[in-house]
Amino acid sequence: MSGAAVFGLTGAGLVAIGLFGLVVQAAVLRKILAFNLLGAGVFLLFGVVARRGGDDPVPQAMVITGLVVAFAATALAVTMALRMHQITGAATIAEPPDDGTGQG
Repeated sequence: MSGAAVFGLTGAGLVAIGLFGLVVQAAVLRKILAFNLLGAGVFLLFGVVARRGGDDPVPQAMVITGLVVAFAATALAVTMALRMHQITGAATIAEPPDDGTGQG
């Protein structure tokens, strides 16, 4: 098995674990971590595609830019989760209360 295949399968696995975590977990911090796993898998897949593409530097530049944006988005999400915890005292995303109308 080639190195590109190993990295590609690892990236696909990270994407799968990240999607699973986003759907299943209720805790905000775990959702943020799952989103980061998903992003790491996508960046790894982009890296594999860029490596096989040849001398084109655009995919590598997009991955580096994406890493910076992902870091900033993670910092913002953790700050918002901390603020949510300070205001509500909850660390999970709760279901909205049922008001009896059947619309939510």
